[in-house]
Amino acid sequence: MQRLNSEQAPKALGPYSQGMMTGGNIVFLSGQLGIDPATNQLQEGVEAQAKQSLENIQNILGTIGLTLENALKVTVFLKDLDNFSVVNDIYASYFQEPYPARSCVQVAKLPADALVEIEVIAEKA
Repeated sequence: MQRLNSEQAPKALGPYSQGMMTGGNIVFLSGQLGIDPATNQLQEGVEAQAKQSLENIQNILGTIGLTLENALKVTVFLKDLDNFSVVNDIYASYFQEPYPARSCVQVAKLPADALVEIEVIAEKA
């Protein structure tokens, strides 16, 4: 296994890695909040948090030469499912067809009181 770590993504808030790649080239990224790695502060608002989450994911994938095009499965966690359409529009601007499989769920609370968290499973071809 290979640990993934990007200085262009926020440090883990707990005892976990930003991502791990198996010997079979499957990549599992931990959920990314909308934390700006330059300031270590959570962005304000669901739109800014969703964009920053996806930027963080891109930066972690980039450490091994991958992009969002390598994503197989995405899970989106929302504090309020009423924000689904807003986050969906942002999501659509980052991914292109064929879109990865995806789940989107509402959760009671996210770390750091975030509004959105996104995790990815990808493959290094």
